[in-house]
Amino acid sequence: MITLICLVLVFCASYMLFKEYILALRGCEIKLKKIKDDPLFAILIPARDESLVISDLLDSLKKQTYKIKPSDIYIIVESKKDPTVMIAKKRKINIVYRKDLTKQRKGYALDDAVKEIIFSGKHYDAYFIFDADNVLDRNFLKEMVKSYKAGYDVGIGYRNTKNGNANIYAASSSLTFSMINTLGNNYKLKHNLCLTVSGTGFYIRGAILEDLGGYPFNSLTEDYEFSLYAVLNDLSTTYNTKAKYFDEQPTNYNLTIKQRTRWVKGYFSARAIYYQALKKKASLKDKNYPSVYTTLVGVKPFVLLVISLILYLANLLYQIIAKSIIKVSVISLVTQFFLILFIIYLSLVIFTGILLLKEKDNLRLERRMKIKVLFYNPLFLASYIKCLYLALKTKDLSWDKIPHSVNMSKGNDENK
Repeated sequence: MITLICLVLVFCASYMLFKEYILALRGCEIKLKKIKDDPLFAILIPARDESLVISDLLDSLKKQTYKIKPSDIYIIVESKKDPTVMIAKKRKINIVYRKDLTKQRKGYALDDAVKEIIFSGKHYDAYFIFDADNVLDRNFLKEMVKSYKAGYDVGIGYRNTKNGNANIYAASSSLTFSMINTLGNNYKLKHNLCLTVSGTGFYIRGAILEDLGGYPFNSLTEDYEFSLYAVLNDLSTTYNTKAKYFDEQPTNYNLTIKQRTRWVKGYFSARAIYYQALKKKASLKDKNYPSVYTTLVGVKPFVLLVISLILYLANLLYQIIAKSIIKVSVISLVTQFFLILFIIYLSLVIFTGILLLKEKDNLRLERRMKIKVLFYNPLFLASYIKCLYLALKTKDLSWDKIPHSVNMSKGNDENK
C-alpha cells in the first residue's frame, strides 16, 4: 500500500513538472516599450543597526559609473540613536525613521520610505532595494539602466557572495541564490516567464509603487510576495547577470536554519494571500498563463517527491525493525535502505556539481571550498526538511534581524 502511495505521489510530481516544461516552451507574450531618457533612481536601504557594514555599500554607490546623488539615497532606521544615522548625516543622505515599531518586518520599513517619498511629491523612475550588507560592482547601475531602458518593470541583479569562503555554511547558503537565479531565473527569462525576486539587488518601476501608494508587501518574505503580485499583474521582469552585487551569508548552522525557516514560513503565508487570485487568473487564454501555472505549482512537485521518499524509507525501516524482532534476516532490507540514501545523496552531489559548473568562475569561491561544498551542500539541502517542519510547527514566526559584520577587502577588483 505504501509503495502504491509513493508511486502516485511520484506520478503527480512528474506530471506537474512535465506540464511546466511544455508550457515554458510556449512562453509568455511580453510587450516591452523602450525608453530613451536616462532614469532617475531612488536607492532604498533598510539599515537598522547596520553601522558595521553600511559604509561599504555607500562607498560602492559613490563609485558607480552611472552616478547617483546622495539626495536620492534613503536609509531606513528605527532610532535616532542608531550609529547608522551619523554615517548617513555625514554623507548628506536621507534618513527615514520608522513610523510604527510594532511592525518589525523589512516590508514595513520599505513601505514607510516609499510613502514618505511619494508624499514629498518627488517622482522616481525606479526604486532600487538593497540590504545594508550589500556591495555593488561599479557598473551595477550602468547595467541596470540598460534593463530599465529596454522597458522592464522589474530588474534583478546577479547576487554573489562576500564571505563564501568563510565556511561551508556560508558557501552553501550562497548557492541558494544560485539555484534561484542561475538555474531558476535564467531558465524563466529564456522562456519569457515572470521571474522570482530574491530579497535585494533589484529595482521596481516607480509608477508601479506610486499606483500602489507605497510598498504593501509585508509578509516574512516580502520579496516573494511581490513576485506573486508581479505574476498576477503581468509585470515584465528580467535578470541582468552583468549587474553584479555581493552580500554576506550566515556562517552559523543554527542561523541558517533560522533564516531558511523564516523563508519557508513566508513562502506559504505569501501564497495564502495570492493563491485564489492566481487560480482565477489561470486560463489557457491568458497571455501569462505559463507564468501563472508555474507559480501555482511552486515547489509542490519537490515536496511530493520528498514525502514519497520519506514514506518509502519509513516503510523500509519499519520492516527492518519488525523482522529484527522475529529474528529474520534483514540484510537485503538494510542494504536497500542505505542504497536509496546513497543514491539521493549522489544525485544531490551531481546537482551541486552542475550548479558550480554553470556558475563557472562567477562565484567568489576558492577551489578548496568548491570541493567542500560539493559534498556538503546535499546535507544543507536536506536540512530544508527540518526548516519545513519548524515552519509548520510554529504558528507565529517573528522577523528577526540577521547580524552583519563582513566588509569586502579594499583590493577587490570587482568594486574598484
